[in-house]
Amino acid sequence: MISLAGRDILHAWGKFVFTGIGLGLLIGVTLTMAGVYRGMVDDGRALLDNSGADLWVVQKDTLGPYAESSSVNDDAYRSLLAMAGIAQAVNVTYLTMQVRRGDSDVRAMVVGIAPGKPGIPGWPPYLVAGRQITRGHYEAVADIASGFRLDDRLAIRRNHYVVVGLTRRMVSSSGDPMVFIPLKDAQEAQFLKDNDAIWQSRRRTGANPAFNRPGVPDLLDAVIASQSTNAFVNAVLVTLEPGHAPEEVARSVGRWKRLTAYTRPQMEDILVGKLIATSARQIGMFLVILAVVSAAIVAFIIYTLTMDKIREIAVLKLIGTRNRTIAAMIMQQALALGLIGFVVGKITATFAAPLFPKYVLLVPFDSIAGFFAVLAICVLASVVAIRMALRIDPAEAIGG
Repeated sequence: MISLAGRDILHAWGKFVFTGIGLGLLIGVTLTMAGVYRGMVDDGRALLDNSGADLWVVQKDTLGPYAESSSVNDDAYRSLLAMAGIAQAVNVTYLTMQVRRGDSDVRAMVVGIAPGKPGIPGWPPYLVAGRQITRGHYEAVADIASGFRLDDRLAIRRNHYVVVGLTRRMVSSSGDPMVFIPLKDAQEAQFLKDNDAIWQSRRRTGANPAFNRPGVPDLLDAVIASQSTNAFVNAVLVTLEPGHAPEEVARSVGRWKRLTAYTRPQMEDILVGKLIATSARQIGMFLVILAVVSAAIVAFIIYTLTMDKIREIAVLKLIGTRNRTIAAMIMQQALALGLIGFVVGKITATFAAPLFPKYVLLVPFDSIAGFFAVLAICVLASVVAIRMALRIDPAEAIGG
């Protein structure tokens, strides 16, 4: 039986092999799409792991700092440090923007890290080249995915920074590489108004008749002074002392500090369940479409191969070959086509994944599941050809 199916494949090997390659490219795209989703989830988890936090304290009733904007007074960390169970509380800012280097720019997440030393929350946990930030201004550590090199000069808003260190796999939930700069510089880049905006605000405020009354100009000066300084961060990263449950400390922060605190599982649910949920549904739809297209291709080619050998099948029936033997031959051809396609697809996905701008994570489970899914699709796709073959009249072997 195996020899019969093999001989028939060898008879039309060109069509069979080229169809298998075409099917393999579709399977490769399918595996890559699954890898894109896995990469998005892994980016989100890497973002949480690299932050080094047990709790994320953000503006009340927001999903910050990654899924929504969040503004917290930069002195809030002091009151958090006074709470039971909190070992460290560190300010941090996040701003996704275009970072310029010469005539080109790169979309990156600019992270403002508090003064201190490596090991505190928010700092890059390790470097692959260079050193950590040691000055309070104008130094940066960048992820190598940004394409920046040591000693490159970057432009962020009005200031310029020198890249003193490089790190790896420090990315945002959307896969943008991170650039770390001192907290004060990041606060200025994100929150501080430029001089023209402050001047325009002062002119509009001064033109208001309400500010022409006695004593009010002093209030105007106070307003202008507040616009020239910055006292906000996006979040406070908190680490806990041993023996304290994150859920209990988070409830205490929400009750007494009028802020919202998220634990690691809650923040992961926000990133995976909300931030990338739409992308996950889109990828799921593409996977369904690719599966249907793959099934249609297999069904078409197996049906075509079966139609090309109607006379041979009629001869087999005439000499007494059982229907299940003929059905098994056709199904084996479909499975062989699927096997060729899967091998080509796996090789294609493996070599194409590093070329994608976003991180593509190919996990063994997806490959195993994809292999059995391909076999199942091939079996189902062969049903049409098998039904047609079983209806062939043995008399056609004589009449042809």
